[in-house]
Amino acid sequence: MSKHEIAAEHGLSGHDQSQGSLDGTTYNNGTAGISKSSVGGPYQSGGGGPMARFITPGGNPIDTSQPAFPVFHRKFANPAPLGLLSFATTTLVLSFYNSSTRGVTVPNVVLGMTLGYGGLVQLIAGIEEWACGNTFGAAAFSTYGGFWFSFSCLYIPQLEILTAYKDPTMLSNALGLYLAAWGVVTTIFLIASLRSSVALVTVFFLLWITFWLLAAGELAESPKTHKAGGIVGILTAFAAMYTALAGMLTKETSYFLLPVGDLSKSRN
Repeated sequence: MSKHEIAAEHGLSGHDQSQGSLDGTTYNNGTAGISKSSVGGPYQSGGGGPMARFITPGGNPIDTSQPAFPVFHRKFANPAPLGLLSFATTTLVLSFYNSSTRGVTVPNVVLGMTLGYGGLVQLIAGIEEWACGNTFGAAAFSTYGGFWFSFSCLYIPQLEILTAYKDPTMLSNALGLYLAAWGVVTTIFLIASLRSSVALVTVFFLLWITFWLLAAGELAESPKTHKAGGIVGILTAFAAMYTALAGMLTKETSYFLLPVGDLSKSRN
């Protein structure tokens, strides 16, 4: 079988053949090459026989089985916008209720979002950040995904968590301590975010205020303080949405970028 017949059999024709040699020592797609000896597994066959493949700039064999799709080197996507949006949207809805928007004060409707979007999706974003090697993102998204799951448990009737408290004052104190604990956790993330960006620091700072206002509202049994926490929560949600949008707008995919105030430059 000739070289051209081998190339035709494996979908390497025209432009591809002109950029590589099936019996040479280097297979190249025009921007990056790799020697036969370094190509392992199924992409190496003796002296560059039928199993030989051209190599992408990222070091992966070119797959010509789907010619309608462009060939490129895949990489991990940025999971931060997903985590921020799931957090922001759920926070926005709950904060509407906490601030008595349109007279709504019972937050049970948000249960579906806290379980699905704020809980599950944000936890998935945290796992993806872990896979990408981002410790802060993994810890933050997984932690607040867990928060939404724990919050959901409060309003699942079968668990009888809230109904276990017969004394309203004791229930308010219990909820206040619960929210205060999350205020402490948010303090940790706020400190850890100080060298990230102004946008992200703003999110955690507003969230920190939100938790402490809500905690104070429960401990002092003050509806006005609780409502103030809901209002700041709305601001927190919009700040997180802005940060998420800024993360999705890149030079390759958008006509414009949003400033986030990069604080990492001060490290140099």
